[in-house]
Amino acid sequence: MLESVLVANRGEIARRVIRTLRALGIRSVAVYSDADRDAPHVREADEALRLGPAPAAESYLSVARLVEAALRSGAAAVHPGYGFVSESAAFARACEEAGLVFVGPSAATIELMGDKVRAKLAAEAAGVPVVPGLNRPGLTDAEILAWARDAPLPLLVKAAAGGGGRGMRVVSELAALPDALAAARREAARAFGDDALLVERFVARARHLEVQVIGDAHGAVLHLGERECSLQRRHQKVVEEAPSPVVGAELRARLGEEAVALARAAGYVGAGTVEFLASYDDPGEHFFLEMNARLQVEHPVTELVTGLDLVELQLRVAAGEPLPLAQEDVVLRGHAVEARVNAEDAAAGFLPSSGRVLAYRRPRGVRVDDAIEPGSLVTTDYDSMVAKVIAHADDRAGALARLDRALAETTVLGVRTTAGHVRRLLRAEEVRAGALDPGLVERLELEDRAVDGGEAARVAALVHMALRAEAAGDDPFEAADGRRLGGERARAWWTLAVDGGEPVEVVVRGTVEVDGAAAAVDRVGDDAFAVCRGDGPRRVWRYAVDGESLWLGCDGDAWLVRRPSTEEVHEAHVHGALRAPMPGQVLLVPASVGDAVTAGQPIVVLESMKMELTIAAPMDGVVTELGVAPGDKVALDQPLGHVEAAA
Repeated sequence: MLESVLVANRGEIARRVIRTLRALGIRSVAVYSDADRDAPHVREADEALRLGPAPAAESYLSVARLVEAALRSGAAAVHPGYGFVSESAAFARACEEAGLVFVGPSAATIELMGDKVRAKLAAEAAGVPVVPGLNRPGLTDAEILAWARDAPLPLLVKAAAGGGGRGMRVVSELAALPDALAAARREAARAFGDDALLVERFVARARHLEVQVIGDAHGAVLHLGERECSLQRRHQKVVEEAPSPVVGAELRARLGEEAVALARAAGYVGAGTVEFLASYDDPGEHFFLEMNARLQVEHPVTELVTGLDLVELQLRVAAGEPLPLAQEDVVLRGHAVEARVNAEDAAAGFLPSSGRVLAYRRPRGVRVDDAIEPGSLVTTDYDSMVAKVIAHADDRAGALARLDRALAETTVLGVRTTAGHVRRLLRAEEVRAGALDPGLVERLELEDRAVDGGEAARVAALVHMALRAEAAGDDPFEAADGRRLGGERARAWWTLAVDGGEPVEVVVRGTVEVDGAAAAVDRVGDDAFAVCRGDGPRRVWRYAVDGESLWLGCDGDAWLVRRPSTEEVHEAHVHGALRAPMPGQVLLVPASVGDAVTAGQPIVVLESMKMELTIAAPMDGVVTELGVAPGDKVALDQPLGHVEAAA
């Protein structure tokens, strides 16, 4: 077995790998950027080395710095996790040349599977069905246009390199194909440095199925069952489960055989995933999509239904050991569902969120792979995922019920997350029935919050009053509940802004009445109150005080409530203030002070977590203030400028 391993990653996957290393008695070495100096994975490793500044290109994506760190630490091997350099043939080759064991497939295999054209050709040669289309290296626009004249529409134009939905265009009319090719090539060139394309039949409604495989250096290759990954947003997975609700034993065996055949043909050593696009109505009709030559984010669901530790198997295979089991030893037990929890604001179009975690409550009775703890700083430098909550039960209904409860218990205060939104997604009728496809999330109309902002403001006022009452103690002259000498409680007026929205007026009479409805407020923990207003339900609200602001959490959702200044209240009413809806960096400032602008005209362009957002003029008028310049870092809700309405 390997004696020491450098984990060339961060966040929850770094912690996940370190956990197995510790269990096996292997020395772990962590690496970190300046943004992650105090991250949990840094403290949990046996040793930690600085890579460089926060930008990934100067830290986690730097092959030279990673290899140098591994050599300096004396590590025998490098585990790349997923993302960053996990599918970099250059990194795998650099490790090999430096005498380091790369925990993953060879550089040649990574190159083969990373090229969609070559990977599809390899799948065809291995007898694995592929989506009908035109697929060969160096295709020109003229060749694609000539082939498309006799092809059934719609078509899907795809970049040959990369992933994540970039360089993809759906074409429903032949006349639109030239523009689609040009746009796809431009995007692919920017994203991957390679404008090569392929074209194939577009499967309008399909399922996204994937098969986990693992191979050793002695010729053994196994499959560990399939996962259903059809719940996606913007080509990114949101929820994954194993096994698929529509795959039976016969289809499972066929998918597994095809995945193993491709892995054998590629000389695959290590853990990998073969992805398939399956017909929604008949999953037996399926096609090879791509192969991910690394561990997947969703690997925990496979671990829970097989009882296997995939990271341990990776390490043993990398050390040259044969796989310790045969195909007949792989048995699936029960059902597992994983929910990704991202630092995003679902109510604001899934804009990135950042900040310091003031409070964090992990759910009980489920597996949680996370990257945060109280005090952690969530930045916009890297991916937005902060945790994965994974539930396992005897059947799918049980796993979904257990995951729903776990997400309701998940509380993150200080940073907005998608925990509550994913909970509502899992409760959708289509999801419960297993009627899944990659377009379902966009089609569903989910409520933004389990509780609206007005109710959150009322609860915040009650919590404020309760905290003041606790601080006052028994001294009647310090009482905060508004009691007068005659026994009557005075009213308190609160103006509160919830999540940067319009100010809300709340009237409280002591802590027993709010806006005319009776209220019961009882402390139920060091950081929680149980609140019941009128005939409404009794809910437990967790809270964290941040200066003049109050964070509230309930049923997986969170709210930031604060008392706005008089100037902010005025600005909110005139609607001329421009504020940052997400933390990030200023890319462009296309307007200047004094410019006459029209409603919708770009004023500031921000970038955060690989997302661009344009802040536009809310009305026709004149730009009277601009407080930022390109390159500036901005915080959530930071003032950017002001537009004064045209007279």
